Amino acid sequence: MRSKENAHILIVDDDEDILLTGEVVLKQRFTKVSTADHPEKGVPLLEKGDIEVLLLDMNYSPGANSGKEGLEWIAKIHQQFPELQIIVITAYGEVNLAVEAMKRGAIDFVTKPWEYEKIQVSVANALKMGRSQKEITQLKVEKKALKENLLPRPKHLIAESKSMQQVLKMANKVAKTDANVLLLGENGTGKGMMARFIHEMSSRKSEVFLSVDLGSITESLFESELFGHKKGAFTDAKEDRVGRFETANGGTIFLDEIGNLSASMQSKLLTVLQNRELTRVGENKTRSFDVRVIAATNADINQMIENEEFREDLYYRLNTIEVDLPPLRDRIGDIEPMVESFIAKFCKKYQQQAPSLSPNALDKLKKYPWPGNVRELEHAVERAIILSDGSSLEAEDFNFKKSSKSSAQVLTTNLEELEKMTIEKVITANEGNMSKVAKELGIGRTTLYRKLEKYGLQ
Repeated sequence: MRSKENAHILIVDDDEDILLTGEVVLKQRFTKVSTADHPEKGVPLLEKGDIEVLLLDMNYSPGANSGKEGLEWIAKIHQQFPELQIIVITAYGEVNLAVEAMKRGAIDFVTKPWEYEKIQVSVANALKMGRSQKEITQLKVEKKALKENLLPRPKHLIAESKSMQQVLKMANKVAKTDANVLLLGENGTGKGMMARFIHEMSSRKSEVFLSVDLGSITESLFESELFGHKKGAFTDAKEDRVGRFETANGGTIFLDEIGNLSASMQSKLLTVLQNRELTRVGENKTRSFDVRVIAATNADINQMIENEEFREDLYYRLNTIEVDLPPLRDRIGDIEPMVESFIAKFCKKYQQQAPSLSPNALDKLKKYPWPGNVRELEHAVERAIILSDGSSLEAEDFNFKKSSKSSAQVLTTNLEELEKMTIEKVITANEGNMSKVAKELGIGRTTLYRKLEKYGLQ
């Protein structure tokens, strides 16, 4: 005995015998068959979203035989449920009516009295056609979404400094799991690149890595962008759209600027992450997904929680593992290899001969506080490459605007405070190597350790 195909079929006809016969015949081959004696009663069933094939009679008023009612209902139903496969039920010989019905949106017709095997085959073919069309549409939508949101793979991640080596060690460990990760750090510290690194080191590396800038998504479009929408769900919904979570299914989604979400947006995101299910805007159907979530923010998230600006339950849902990326001023050892990498990148871009980096220029770059972090360094190198005329980049090729952060560091005139700040800066620049620190400060190591104890820097 042939196993039943998992499908929901709806028959709409005002003849009770037709409904009963159709239900019996189709239940032999399909798992679920529903009936209604008028299209108005059928529409609520269609709105549930799981019916794939509709068999629709053409006449409902007493004595009517023109098929006009059926044609009107076909047009309405096809417009509201474009993926639904409609088979019309006609009287024998009404070929012209069947042709007109197919122009309105039907894909086949069956005649009364029914041939049982033929109607089973017609429904099976309609089901197959509908599913094929749906797969093609889904692939097109997903391809479009991927094209809009995929980011290029990052180049080699530079992490020669001790502080970044520790971050990299943690990132390598967490990458092997499916744990959600929360990346913290100032603007420009490379949170996006770190998210991509974690993905590339994970078991999901052959799947999609999708980056979403939450700071650029308005509250009105939040659900549509992240969870998708159905055609006609709102004024501008001119076609079905797959949301970012479905697009990233099987891979990793990077939610950047998570601290920018409003309370309402936070609540919706939390519900989806907890249930691992989403509902597209305009649909009643829930869809499961499998994505690894990496989130990031430059905000003080703990302060936001304390101020009740960020949900604590969402915070714990996102940060199974928390990774704090150090600012560039705390990873001085990475500046030289970064500059060399940026020089190679921009000389290739502008088709120039790569200049060398003078010691004075490197010294200047290491002493600058970099309030804009890696992003500011990259822009500084690009600007220097464009404006420099020589074969070497000199200190004067790098001009920095005075920042509030750098100014704040030298506001004090207290000698002890200045000494403490100087020692801290030199320790950072030399990555904790006390022999080098003592040498640069021009003092002995015993004197250095005494000052470290005095200022609580040990």
